[in-house]
Amino acid sequence: MIVRPARPDEYALVGELTVEVYVAGGLVSPESSYVAALRDAADRAAKSDLLVAEVAGEVAGAVAYCPPGSPYAELAGPDEAEFRMLAVREKARGEGVGRAMVRACTDRARAAGLTAVRLSTQRNMDDAHRLYERMGFVRTPDRDWEPVPGLKLITYALAV
Repeated sequence: MIVRPARPDEYALVGELTVEVYVAGGLVSPESSYVAALRDAADRAAKSDLLVAEVAGEVAGAVAYCPPGSPYAELAGPDEAEFRMLAVREKARGEGVGRAMVRACTDRARAAGLTAVRLSTQRNMDDAHRLYERMGFVRTPDRDWEPVPGLKLITYALAV
């Protein structure tokens, strides 16, 4: 498995993969306005570092790494990075794909001399929470927030 920047010819695939994971996982409804943002991988690539995990020549997952200044960063401070829209294909789950993409994000933040990596997640994403906690992320309840009324996100941070 390798984690690398997404290529422009992969943006549509990454967008569809992200929508598939979020809708099939019950994280967003197919009618949600957020689906358009999930599908727009080209915009993520232009405004963040869009990374993919490639396994046996196939894109198995994607994540947007948001360095300071990225319009996709929603809660990171000026000396922090954030990652968003982490998605792993169902058939690749349990194979370390999510861990590899999170590690790529933390490695980028460390190499840039940043102090932390932050993320928001839905309360029902128990598998993701376990992954983050095993990797050393800690809950930051003071940063929990609602991007839209009724959608409460919890937050984590990792000092790098």
